[in-house]
Amino acid sequence: MRINPALCIRCRGEYNLCGLSYCPVLAELRAKYTLKNVVNRERVDGSSPPSIFVGRIGYPKVNVYPAIPPIHGDTSNLENPKTWLNMKLEDFISSRLSLIRGSIKVRVGDARNPPRALHDVQVMALSSGPVDSELVLERPVGVRYVFDEHSPPFGPSSPLRELKVDSLPPPPRIVDKVYSDTDLNATEAIWSLYSHGIDVHHISRLLSVGALGVGKRRRLVPTRWSITAVDKHVSDKLLSEVRDYPLISEYRVYVRSIRDNTFIGILAPHTWLYEWAEAWWPGSTWNVWGGDVVLELDYEGYWGRDDYPSIGGCYYAARIAVLEALRSMRRQAAVILWREIYPGFNLPIGVWWVRENIRAMFNGPYERFYDLRDALNYVAGFLRLPISTWVSRSYVIKVLTKQSSLVNWLGGR
Repeated sequence: MRINPALCIRCRGEYNLCGLSYCPVLAELRAKYTLKNVVNRERVDGSSPPSIFVGRIGYPKVNVYPAIPPIHGDTSNLENPKTWLNMKLEDFISSRLSLIRGSIKVRVGDARNPPRALHDVQVMALSSGPVDSELVLERPVGVRYVFDEHSPPFGPSSPLRELKVDSLPPPPRIVDKVYSDTDLNATEAIWSLYSHGIDVHHISRLLSVGALGVGKRRRLVPTRWSITAVDKHVSDKLLSEVRDYPLISEYRVYVRSIRDNTFIGILAPHTWLYEWAEAWWPGSTWNVWGGDVVLELDYEGYWGRDDYPSIGGCYYAARIAVLEALRSMRRQAAVILWREIYPGFNLPIGVWWVRENIRAMFNGPYERFYDLRDALNYVAGFLRLPISTWVSRSYVIKVLTKQSSLVNWLGGR
């Protein structure tokens, strides 16, 4: 069957919009990596970074997967998105697929009074460093890998017979404090951890295993949901601060090109507005079978938004990164974030890719302009889609200028 590529870009393996009971894009990827990464073992002994994945199938009864690579030592880079940007994509994927998982079937409410295996998983998640541990599995691991739009890849899994934990580095003091405070709600716990320097990747793991929130309400949260929840909660809090800052005084343009991706950031002298847009070329991850470039965009006004963006978790991953940048400048701006994805980038590796690239982009150099037309003229030199296509779809540009002259000027570009 021929699948409309626009459906793939909206769905990204999550909603079965094509009508199939499985995602054909992910099925092709799993078949490809099955040939290269078949693992046959019933025991896995190593140092977990720590790494845990919580599934969503069957909710409110879900599978929890502690994950261990078959190596001992400092494996913390396997769970550190800041280091992943500097790795070759093939090396990153290979290292992540080495994380072999043992599955435990539990109810989400078991986080409040966990059975022994789940308690050990929670304690692992709190740890400040790699945890020497062993998985004893019911049978040799299969060949099903996790490729997901939200979370980074994970290796194969098998039902867990026993989890053995040999050593546990103590958690950071603030993590232990928040975990022990059963009167602190989850939103406040997330912000407290972030304010004390705990990265959102670590916070989402804690939320996922049910280690945060009011004691009687704690529950497991599927990993893909916890990642977006943390990005949203933290960026909402950052936005409440940024809206009180003075406006930026000029247009700033940031550009980052990396691994068949181009990221564009434009900060405009205006109160908070925000848009995130992605243009997927034929042959890229979510436009495998298409013949044309598909552009998807979502946005918000000054007060943010209450509904979930159709473009998915990348919206909030990019949002937190730009709000971190504005907070460090102590300035407010209207924000345009555009991304072009070209053939060759054909693996879903998680929203960390967007978050860390936007962070890196705003930590880099920028060009200053005092006219929107000049800023867009500069941006046009880095994009493959005509700038007129981007402008015609842009919410923020429509708000910034209601004059037709800008669109007319761009019409032939």
